[in-house]
Amino acid sequence: MPVTAFSARLRILASAVLFSTGSVAIKATSLPIWQLAGIRAALAALFLVLVLPAARRLWDRRVLGVGALYAVMTVSYVAANRLTTAGNVMFLIAASPLAVLLLSWWLLGERARRRDVLLLLPMGLGLVLCLAPSQPPLATALNPSLGNVFAVVNLLIWGGLLVSMRALGRERNGAHDLAPAAIAAGNLMAAAVCLPLSGGLSGLDKSDWAIVLYLGLVQIGLAYVWLTAGMRRIPVFESSLLLLAEPVLNPLWAWAVHGELPTRWAGLGGAIILMTLAAKLWLVDRRIEQSPRTPLAPGSG
Repeated sequence: MPVTAFSARLRILASAVLFSTGSVAIKATSLPIWQLAGIRAALAALFLVLVLPAARRLWDRRVLGVGALYAVMTVSYVAANRLTTAGNVMFLIAASPLAVLLLSWWLLGERARRRDVLLLLPMGLGLVLCLAPSQPPLATALNPSLGNVFAVVNLLIWGGLLVSMRALGRERNGAHDLAPAAIAAGNLMAAAVCLPLSGGLSGLDKSDWAIVLYLGLVQIGLAYVWLTAGMRRIPVFESSLLLLAEPVLNPLWAWAVHGELPTRWAGLGGAIILMTLAAKLWLVDRRIEQSPRTPLAPGSG
């Protein structure tokens, strides 16, 4: 059955909603970070390999290199969410255009446009506001300062992942075709490292199993299946706009379920980051409308 543009948009939006539930689910279990990250990754890798044919192809050394970046990112994501607030994690990850800007210049030799630099300056301010204030430990954020460090690692690795996918896309026709294989490989690597360090599957009760099954099969696996299907039909700009639902909803879930709130300064910084990102996407859309014959390449703008 063909995927219509409307159903493709719904799939991308649904994937963003599933992604946004990661923090609240991670905070709902007391499993050690290594064990949670390992089981989550193992289940996600199994699901993706079984469901997505593209996840079973193209496993060469370059794709495995991108997968290694993803492995570090998925483990740091779990650690950040266990140690700091969901809002801080999402706000910092949303500032990934800063990392992409610096890494593309350093690794790919791509010079940033002046308008891009000026637009990203407020995003840097938001990043500083998210990191500057100290926050006392919470039941759902045991060590906010250390958690912020993991969130920054996650931000940098995510930027590196995007730049790596762009570099691979230059060598092959379409970086999006490589994403399922890299994500499946990355989850497999994360599981191979984390599970031996954590005691494997021992010590899980029924509620723990329910949470890890949801995180691996639904929050990562099903979300990526829907995202992959939707992005075949919808332009990158519109997909990016729909995916903004994740950083908006993520701290709301944490507040509704766990009563967790970031500090006022972090909330202000997050608002600045999200508004700057929305403005950036709006300007990209304006440029596309003014040049209708020039398609938006993955990762451009």
